[in-house]
Amino acid sequence: MTHQVTLEFATPGRGTRNITDEVARAVASSQVRTGLAHVFVQHTSCSLTITENADPDVRRDLETILSRLVPDGDPAYRHDLEGPDDMAAHARQVLTATSISVPVGDGRLLLGTWQGIFLWEHRTGAQRRRVVVTVLGG
Repeated sequence: MTHQVTLEFATPGRGTRNITDEVARAVASSQVRTGLAHVFVQHTSCSLTITENADPDVRRDLETILSRLVPDGDPAYRHDLEGPDDMAAHARQVLTATSISVPVGDGRLLLGTWQGIFLWEHRTGAQRRRVVVTVLGG
């Protein structure tokens, strides 16, 4: 059995947004009991991650690390059509991930106790993002 839905999210700008509940609802609606949930973001300036869902300092620290690796407005960047965060956002996406997979068991996501699925916005301004959830199994 295969089930697919596209979720839409508004982001206020750079940072993480917990999308675990929305992905979990997509899995539940699939009626798949055992299988795999594949989650894919349809953009080149944001990403997905599975990380700590209890302490927001973890996600803030990850943002700090990424901002040190890929600063906005580096004069060496050629691609800046949409502002100083444009190329930095693309580079951040390449260094992270556009898709993740999570096992499904007993009709639910099999995430660990402290794990959550996060949409990681790399642009500084508000955006609308599409995330495709495909659930495979039986």
